[in-house]
Amino acid sequence: MKKIAFLLVLCALISLLPACSSNAPNGVVNVYNWGENIDESIFKDFQKKTGIKVNYKTYQSNEQLYAVLKQGGVNYDVIIPSDYMISRMIEEDMLEKIDFANVPNIANIDPQYLNQAFDPANEYSVPYTWGVTGIIYNTAVIKDEITDWDALFNEKYKGQILQFDNSRDAFSTALFYLGYDANTTDKSEIDKAYDLLLKQKPLLQGYYMDEMYDKLESGEAAIGAYYAGDALQMMANNEDLRFVIPASGSNWFIDAMCIPKGAVNKENAEAFINFMCETEICLKNMDVTCYATPSRTAYEALPSEIQQNEVMFPSSEILNKCQIFINLPFDTLDYYSKLWTALKS
Repeated sequence: MKKIAFLLVLCALISLLPACSSNAPNGVVNVYNWGENIDESIFKDFQKKTGIKVNYKTYQSNEQLYAVLKQGGVNYDVIIPSDYMISRMIEEDMLEKIDFANVPNIANIDPQYLNQAFDPANEYSVPYTWGVTGIIYNTAVIKDEITDWDALFNEKYKGQILQFDNSRDAFSTALFYLGYDANTTDKSEIDKAYDLLLKQKPLLQGYYMDEMYDKLESGEAAIGAYYAGDALQMMANNEDLRFVIPASGSNWFIDAMCIPKGAVNKENAEAFINFMCETEICLKNMDVTCYATPSRTAYEALPSEIQQNEVMFPSSEILNKCQIFINLPFDTLDYYSKLWTALKS
């Protein structure tokens, strides 16, 4: 994967940082993560340091992750869900409490990302990355200045629009556009969002997740809603692409490392989580994923031009307009599921 030029300076920084040792036993750790969301070269570093081999697979959405775990398929040791899904999994007793005696590198994580509402006692999760959702578009095709969610519902761009292929993110684009709370449980507001998405459907090229990379980078599509870190990766491969955080607000998310209930290799999972919190590993990971790090020590090691990049690190003024998704009541989640099935049929 092509890397962003201004992040290449991290290589020099990485070589200057101290390594940490681990006393974890040999064996394996089964990691299940978002696509395009890790520097896979660090698996060799982890195995060399600990003797533990990483088995790695990916998913495309929180909802896919949830469904796989509920179906009782392959046993994973480390998963990386987003905030609202972590809360849901805690409520449904799907996660193990982490033994933080085995994760001393949590001291590197900035306290502002700990004890969040989705895990208030910080017993089940360790922050991994954070960012915002927004609109990525091709300036060679779309000459208008894009500033808000209305662009995704504009007939002018019919056949060029990509929408999230998961219910929570897709509905949020409509809710933000309508001026509603993204965490609303009001069925009349959710119905209006559904009606808007239904009107949008004929304008879409389709509903996508990781496939957005190829479609937007190649110019096959011109505009879509997606995540900031992924947008930076796409922009590095196509200089015509731009990313905007909508003026009316957006989703601010935190993805965190967790251990599923009944994980066979729990101690190895904690060793992996601890490794991922090492300063130099956070820096290497940022270089590939382009997602903001919650590590205070890694952030402080970044050049000022990266710290000031507002796609990767949005200002507090921007974040104050954004919302973190919360876990919704079961009846609301069930309602979302029914509407999403109807929308996609």
